[in-house]
Parts: sequence; C-alpha cells; structure tokens
Amino acid sequence: MVYVTRSEDAGERLDRVLARAWPQESRSRLKALITDGHLTIDGTVKDSVSVKVRAGQTMLLEIPPAEPAIPEAETIALDVLYEDDDLLVINKPAGMVVHPAAGNESGTLVNALLAHCGDSLSGIGGVKRPGIVHRLDKDTSGAMVVAKNDMAHRALSRLFAEDKENIERTYVAIVWGVPSPAEGKIAGNIGRSPRNRKKMAVLTTGGKPALTYYKVIENRPDSLASVVKCRLATGRTHQIRVHMAHIGHSLVCDPVYSKSRPVRHLSPSSQAVLANFGKQALHAQTLGFAHPRTGEFISFKAPLPDDLIAIYMALNLSLSFI
Repeated sequence: MVYVTRSEDAGERLDRVLARAWPQESRSRLKALITDGHLTIDGTVKDSVSVKVRAGQTMLLEIPPAEPAIPEAETIALDVLYEDDDLLVINKPAGMVVHPAAGNESGTLVNALLAHCGDSLSGIGGVKRPGIVHRLDKDTSGAMVVAKNDMAHRALSRLFAEDKENIERTYVAIVWGVPSPAEGKIAGNIGRSPRNRKKMAVLTTGGKPALTYYKVIENRPDSLASVVKCRLATGRTHQIRVHMAHIGHSLVCDPVYSKSRPVRHLSPSSQAVLANFGKQALHAQTLGFAHPRTGEFISFKAPLPDDLIAIYMALNLSLSFI
C-alpha cells in the first residue's frame, strides 16, 4: 500500500499519519508492521512509530499474508474403516467440520487426525489441511479418505481432481417426493446464488460444471418421500443438495435448500424426529478408488448413523439398500 504525505501531515508522528492513511488497520497492527520492518519512507526502512514526517514523502507499507493458525492435536474418537501406512478411511460423523476455519478452530477432523496420526501428517497438504484430499459438508456423514504421506496425497489429490470416472462415490439421500424419471442425471453449473450469497445454485451463466447421476431405490406409497442413491461425476460444494432441489426434490430436513413440507398425517413421534433432526438427510455411503501405492481398487462402505436411521423409520422407509 502506498501513501504520499500531504501538507497537513507535516510534523505529525508517523503512527498518527498511518492511522489516517490506512484506517482499516488497527493501530496495534500498524505498530507491529512498522517494528517488523514492513514500512519504507522514500525507500528507507523505518521501524519507529514516533518519527515525525514531512510533506511529500512516499510511504510503502507491505502487508504480509496472514499466517495460518497451526491446528492442535485433539484426542477425538474416529470411526476408522481402514488404515495402512499410506492412507486412512473414516466414517465422518455429521456435525464435524473437516478442517479449521473462522469459528471452528477446534473439534475438527484435522484436529482429530493430528492426534491419531501424529507427526506423519506434518506438512502433508498444508498446515491447515494436513492429509485432506476431499471433504464432506459439516452435516453430511460418511466415508472420507485421508492421505498420510506426500506420495499418497499427490496421487489421491490428482485422482479426485482429474480422474473422477475412476472413483466410486455413492451417497444415499432421502428426498421429498419421487423424482421422475426414476433414474437419470442432473447437469447444471453450480455457483454462488445471485440472490443469496450464502447459498449455492444452478446457474445459467457462470459457475462450474456439475453432473449428478441418481436412482430412486424406494418410495413411500403416498409419494411423500423417497430414497435416492446418487453418484457424483463432479465434486462441487453442496452438489447433491443443490441438484436435487433444482429438480424439485430437495433433501428431507435440509435447513438451507428444503422448503417445509406438510407431515401432519405422520404420527406425533415421527413428526418430532423430523423436527429435531436439523440437517440434510444425506450420507456418503460408498467410497472406492485405486490405492496410490499398489494400484489395487479398494472400496469401503460407511454404516448409517443412528439419527439418520431414525429418519428412515419415521418416514416408514426400509433400509434394504444397506
């Protein structure tokens, strides 16, 4: 950032001038930047905030990129489906954030992985995302793979980014209504909704290409809800939730993309289960891929969590697909 001092700045202390020049920065932040040598005046580094300035001086303040906070290891139980020296496959619970972010600095999958794997994750995939190859939404449960070394991370990241046809990723979802046809595909670019920037949407222009294959595997006789198996050909944010809502069959209990549905004819206990669920009825059931070291195709199935099983039971849907 550059600022040329004016006549009204002459004789003022440096810290006061900078506070007026860059009001978006706190005084303590400016002082720290100056004392760390990030300010030059007419090409000379200044590290004292008390110097007096003259009119016509050119100030250059460099703002270094923010250092990511280093996640701390936390002993959090993980449901491990498979583990070897190269990778780890887990059944992520709903409610767990994958990696730390503002407001979620602890209790994340990364915190748990650091405790589970120890130093083997150091530097793999970056400070804040060690070992993470792909992710699931906070409130989506199911199978995830994590790399434990550089070789596995590079291979799996490339596979998930460039070779999705050779990845088996199937999800089971409960949706309102019954999609027609019962089997098909949903194609539509996904990006930020122009009406609500906190939501994703299918866009006519812009966004990123997205393709979801779906198949109805069971439905209620009254067509209130159905079980749909989805296979991803791409991996966009909220892809299944957005695509199913786009064709008029949003996920049951989805707090973002689902409109409330009348369920008065269900029993009071079933209504209570639905009312208290508070997240999308979606589970990443199957995950398969080529092992980065052996090349062998391996596949894993993540059991449904108890609270999601309760949703199936509340809607009188069977669990025949398990």
